[in-house]
Amino acid sequence: MDVWHAFFLGMLQGIGEFLPISSSAHLRLYSYLVGIEYQGLFFDVMLHLGTLFAVFIYFWKDILVLIKGFFSEDNESREFILSIIIATVPGVIFGLLLEDYAESVFRQVWLVAFSLIFFSFFIMFIDMKYGRNYCCEKKFNWRDGFWAGIFQSIAIIPGASRSGMSISGLLFLGYSRENAAKISFFMSMPIIFGAAVFEIKNAGGVSLDIPLVVGFLSSFIFGILSIKFLLSLLKKSSLKIFVIYRLLLGMLVLIKWFYER
Repeated sequence: MDVWHAFFLGMLQGIGEFLPISSSAHLRLYSYLVGIEYQGLFFDVMLHLGTLFAVFIYFWKDILVLIKGFFSEDNESREFILSIIIATVPGVIFGLLLEDYAESVFRQVWLVAFSLIFFSFFIMFIDMKYGRNYCCEKKFNWRDGFWAGIFQSIAIIPGASRSGMSISGLLFLGYSRENAAKISFFMSMPIIFGAAVFEIKNAGGVSLDIPLVVGFLSSFIFGILSIKFLLSLLKKSSLKIFVIYRLLLGMLVLIKWFYER
């Protein structure tokens, strides 16, 4: 693979994983628009590992506090970690049940573009109705984890967006925008790790090369920048900018797709 393609794919993964614009949709549409073939499972693994490292590096202090609290029998830390694990379960179940569709039917260009548009209205509705919550101290519990996980599992459809769905679910449950985004980042860790492990199992033996390293570094760097940007933005603004972007991109891709029929 060309190094520049690896860089841009890593950038799209890093930005799309944490902003509510869908990394899977952008990776699929980039391949469609520039005419490159699927980059392979091992490249996907490197992109996922890049974003996983981004979350760990950005939140390493919080993670350390949670781990220490867990082993020192701090109930709040234990409940938070348990809730994150519970939030992962629906995504794993839906992922296993719909695996074949996710790799075939759901990757059709017109469906990806349509999903970007459809779920934009969903995100906009939730954000407008519930985004003004200010319960920043609301504690994340296992019930909220389960329902946020249900929302997150919708993201098996490219275009829905894992962060978009999980943030929307948390807004619906009464969390502030900023707090919802932070919890969404923690929810991403087991999902990204699980996806990487699953892909490694199916990737076979592959050696590292420059494009793989570039893809990893690109997704890592842009992942950190995306986390910082979203948390800063949601302190004072809504998800409106992402909704507008998703709508425009989805409509442009659909127009191009119809024109080519």
